[in-house]
Amino acid sequence: MNQFLHHTVGAASNISHFQERELQATLAYVAAHSPFYQKVFATHNIDIKGIKTIADLVKIPTTDKEDLQLHNQDFVCVGRSKIIDYVTTSGTLGDPVTFVLTDKDLDRLAYNEYRSLATAGITANDIVQLTVTLDRRFMAGLAYFSGLRQIGAAAVRVGPGNPELQWDTIARIKPNVLIAVPSFVLRLIDFAKQKKIDFKNSSIQKIICVGEPIRHQDFSLNEVGNRIKAEWAAVSLHSTYASTEIGTAFTECEAGRGGHLIPELAIIESLDAENNPVADGEVGELTVTTLGTEGMPLIRFKTGDLCIIHKLIDDSQNLSWRIGPIVGRKSQMIKYKGTTLYPQALNDVLNGIPEVYNYYVEVSTNNLDTDELVAFVYAHEVTTQLEKQIKDTFRAKLRVAPSIKFVSAADIEKVKTNPIQRKPVDFIDLR
Repeated sequence: MNQFLHHTVGAASNISHFQERELQATLAYVAAHSPFYQKVFATHNIDIKGIKTIADLVKIPTTDKEDLQLHNQDFVCVGRSKIIDYVTTSGTLGDPVTFVLTDKDLDRLAYNEYRSLATAGITANDIVQLTVTLDRRFMAGLAYFSGLRQIGAAAVRVGPGNPELQWDTIARIKPNVLIAVPSFVLRLIDFAKQKKIDFKNSSIQKIICVGEPIRHQDFSLNEVGNRIKAEWAAVSLHSTYASTEIGTAFTECEAGRGGHLIPELAIIESLDAENNPVADGEVGELTVTTLGTEGMPLIRFKTGDLCIIHKLIDDSQNLSWRIGPIVGRKSQMIKYKGTTLYPQALNDVLNGIPEVYNYYVEVSTNNLDTDELVAFVYAHEVTTQLEKQIKDTFRAKLRVAPSIKFVSAADIEKVKTNPIQRKPVDFIDLR
């Protein structure tokens, strides 16, 4: 049995005590095994014995993606003989960052998704279709598969893209749960309508939405969430957030009010640009200290993702830490005609226009050294009225509108499903 199954934190009153005990163990571990953190502690004259509470974490400098890229190997805490799996994630300087996982880390990963998918109501009776890849050094697909195996649910590994194969699999195997990117779900719906597939009466009852938010900050459904529900009312939607670096997922329960923290796997903070904690209810950068990681533990890792941390009381009267929908990535902030935007806001607008079948957005720097935005759009029927509609919708929701360029379905697919990418690309930053 997975060793982490014995570590579940009970009542909320035990969470801080448990996390502080695990924090001290993690700090002792990195002080003994991590060249990177050994140098950090020495450079800043940090005595880890003086860090006993979560509040004491502020004594340690934050870590970010650039640190991982510049000092990748210095984060590794184990010898090569203990490494079982290698995964990669994108880096801030262009080249991917390599992460190593030991046998214990793979158990932790499986436990993480066991807890996360169970939070969304997945049980051993479910058949779950995975529309994400398990190859290309991608952690997410492996995590979902491992978590489903821990639960005892059946996994159908279809992989990304290919709506025809997705619907053929649904018809043949009759899975009742789909794990998919929300915008891809819209493509599945559109394909089903074109091919006269009775998707509303298919076996799918629940969709775990990965990679893109489906809710606004008040937890109401955003444009893509509303479009899915408008077309496919019978399915329940659950959002989940995770990253390779932290190896920890935050998944919604039936209440749909934020992704739940698994407290035995991570300590979370929300920091401003100067690394100060933000006030409750304010947007900050999600910052994570991993617990129980053997290969590459991270202390106060700034994920680059902006969100609100919510401290909510759940039905059993326990304190439940949750994260709200991701506002955007700090590195992808756009300044356009005096307005600050994040790619997700642009996606929300385009996802809310039924006539827009597929798209991607490109930002570049013009000759005035300011940001320039172009939305590349594929629509079944291109008209000047549609272009006006798209721009008017942007102005109504965001006050500004990008340039619109209509392109073919093949041109969109060439960009969004680049063979060297593991996830659909809908934002290209050329700055």
